[in-house]
Amino acid sequence: MLVLLPPSEGKAASVAGAPVALESLSLPGLTGARRAVLDALVGLCSGDEERAREVLGLSQGLRGEVPRNAALPGAGALPAGEVYTGVLFDNLALAKLDEDAYARAERSLLVFSGLWGAVRIGDRIPPYRCSMGVKLPPMGALGAYWRGAMADVLPTVADGLVLDLRSSAYAAAWRPAGELTARTATVRVLQEREVDGVLKRSVVSHFNKATKGRLVRDLLTAGAEPASPGELVDALTGLGHRVEVAARGTARKPWQLDVVVTDVH
Repeated sequence: MLVLLPPSEGKAASVAGAPVALESLSLPGLTGARRAVLDALVGLCSGDEERAREVLGLSQGLRGEVPRNAALPGAGALPAGEVYTGVLFDNLALAKLDEDAYARAERSLLVFSGLWGAVRIGDRIPPYRCSMGVKLPPMGALGAYWRGAMADVLPTVADGLVLDLRSSAYAAAWRPAGELTARTATVRVLQEREVDGVLKRSVVSHFNKATKGRLVRDLLTAGAEPASPGELVDALTGLGHRVEVAARGTARKPWQLDVVVTDVH
């Protein structure tokens, strides 16, 4: 099972220590593209601060991220699983997994990134600020830029079920094709509640990330390794989640699963 995750905007604080070694990161086929994006980001953030802030879409309150980006080549690196600190990762709670569950996380989780393309949770990277939606000179929109490099690399590691939990911006960097599409499952989180005596459903936004983090944690903790979308439905149902098949996968469209919740937290 390969689980595709978005990163979080929130990152851990910078630390002292050895800097990133691009050649040591997983998916070595992305090394050249990673170096190009890193060089472009450092170059942008080493120049006019206001221009860099505008290109990166940062508010005035986040202007301190610009010099931090400029210093990335020498910044201390942490395992990616410790760098990302947003809602999904808070609920995934990697640090609280036992040894076996954490080993499964290292094998199965792949976090997409505007800067690194995609990394395993054990890959050591420095905290940074560069979303996939950025149009970074000179390569332009990063989603489109990464698509070419990912097309050759991702199919080599996606040899079973692919559970795609990415947001649309990060999904733009790689989409499964051919027979791989039919063994890919996406997840939508719906809240069901009673309104004036009628059960209604609505798409969950912010708490969508929390639910997805808990889904992955439950799979890792249980040692579940479903080999197909159908087996994934059975595994999640067995773990107490309410899962419905909204659309079965084909060679052109992945499976769409709805996870129905009554409470959002």
